[in-house]
Amino acid sequence: MKSYKGRGIVLHTLKYGDSSLVVYLLTDVGGRRSYMVQGVRSRNGRGSKLALFQSMFPVEFEGLESPRQEMHRFKEVRAGFALREIPFDVRKSTMALFMAEVLYRLVRECEPNATLFGFVWNSVGALDAIERGVANFHLWFLAQMSRLLGFHPGNDYIPGSWFDIREGEYVSARPTHTLFLTQECSRLLDELLHSDVRRLEEIALTRAERTEFLNAMLVYLGYHLDAVSAVQSVRILKEVF
Repeated sequence: MKSYKGRGIVLHTLKYGDSSLVVYLLTDVGGRRSYMVQGVRSRNGRGSKLALFQSMFPVEFEGLESPRQEMHRFKEVRAGFALREIPFDVRKSTMALFMAEVLYRLVRECEPNATLFGFVWNSVGALDAIERGVANFHLWFLAQMSRLLGFHPGNDYIPGSWFDIREGEYVSARPTHTLFLTQECSRLLDELLHSDVRRLEEIALTRAERTEFLNAMLVYLGYHLDAVSAVQSVRILKEVF
């Protein structure tokens, strides 16, 4: 087997057999990859390793690749950096669950994407450290993801405009079709695209406004990538925020 070192963010896990786990990671070395972890769920297995494979947890690892096996394996795996709040704060853990599911459904590439990986890795640290503005973090994350995935607005925002999802641009007149963001959601999209994550508390939104923008962004992302429309953690997220 060929060995290699890398970093990853946990996106999803599946139980396999009585004691094993399939772990899906966004990695710096190969985009999205799946890993077989054997014995991690058995009573006598490496129970401490199971705690590493939670949604959006960062890991560093030495992987093993074999041409005869479809999935990679870990020779060694450990925490990428210590998380102080995400595992214990229900708001942040709920948001991490949502972010991981969105990434799991959006990212299918098996090629390294340093810009995307760096953003996601740093976002985990930012979410863990942020003290104020937590309720807006997932909205900022979705806006930034649209930029990284290549379908952010193709022109500059003008106050009072609508964002036409089909055309990928802000327009001065309300579109005649239904695939557009309202004027308020369009303004918020532009604000979030240009906001520093450390200043999210300055964006004052009601729960209804957050829900409206979240729904609009899922339609926007779903127009380009159908899989995002099936995100299950949205319901939990709306209950918390």
